[in-house]
Amino acid sequence: MKPEQSIQFLSVDDYSATPKYMQLCNSVVAAIESGKLKKDDMLPSINELSFQLEISRDTAEKGYRYLKKIGILASVPGKGYYICNDAFKQKLRVFLLFNKLSYHKKLIYDAFIEALGDGVTVDFYIYNNDFALFKKLLTGRAQDYSHLVIIPHFIDGDENAVALINALPKNKLVILDKKLPGIDGQYAAVYENFEKDIYGALEQARERLSKYHTIKIIFPKRSYFPVEILRGFYRFCQQYAFEHSVISKLDEEPIAKGEVYINLMEDDLVLLVERVMAQGLEMGRDVGVISYNETPLKKIIASGITTLSTDFGSLGRRAAQLILKHSTDHVEVPFSLTLRPSL
Repeated sequence: MKPEQSIQFLSVDDYSATPKYMQLCNSVVAAIESGKLKKDDMLPSINELSFQLEISRDTAEKGYRYLKKIGILASVPGKGYYICNDAFKQKLRVFLLFNKLSYHKKLIYDAFIEALGDGVTVDFYIYNNDFALFKKLLTGRAQDYSHLVIIPHFIDGDENAVALINALPKNKLVILDKKLPGIDGQYAAVYENFEKDIYGALEQARERLSKYHTIKIIFPKRSYFPVEILRGFYRFCQQYAFEHSVISKLDEEPIAKGEVYINLMEDDLVLLVERVMAQGLEMGRDVGVISYNETPLKKIIASGITTLSTDFGSLGRRAAQLILKHSTDHVEVPFSLTLRPSL
């Protein structure tokens, strides 16, 4: 096959969060696996590849270098690049769809990729909690992948998500982070139990919470955060007779002694600490602060912020293990309370 013919099988996707050089490599491997590219077929030159795919020369060169490193591609001066091995077979090709990028999502991603090991193709996409984009990215992907790994968190449109996900082949499906009621069939899942987790963590913190009279949770009205968090919060407060309320906007809420604040978003934590300090109140004595999701900075901010957090690394590792074992198990990941001086 001539280079001008093989270019039709090579592609990059601007929507994908996977580096473009790796997308190029993945498209070559996919074309070999499908029989479209065979041994001794010629590939485009670096210049032609850069022009046709609208990528930089550095990206094209990096992709070809990787393909040469793994023994798929060879080159001869004056002849160009060609397929030297079409017996290469990747058994696993993963479509990975996250709702957003964040420090915690990176922990999941890094653990997932490391646990999968070499020889597995992962195409990574972000849909920014937008159901319309989620649908666009997911539609028609099933036939191209051995597994579809998705985190289903939406600001709007989640009522349509179950029907869309139920149309996917369940033997390929891995639900990550949040289980959705209504998904049928045998599929894999690694998830947080949001209602049970916050209830159990607050119960562990009950001794310290007892010096406060009111617990407030900052939960934005338009949010991708699961409502199960609120259910667990309400259940705990009612069980142990705490005054409680849900705040949608922290900047409009008066802060007073004897109150505990639970924040879900990092921006709210910054604002909360600033306001407490501005009023001359002391965290851990006058006002309690609990923050969702552990980060290194929370160990040192204001002498230490108490956190409620899942094991994000475990989310990624367990998802990879289910894929490698071709398992359809449902695995609940650990959740922990870390007590610090802010409570």
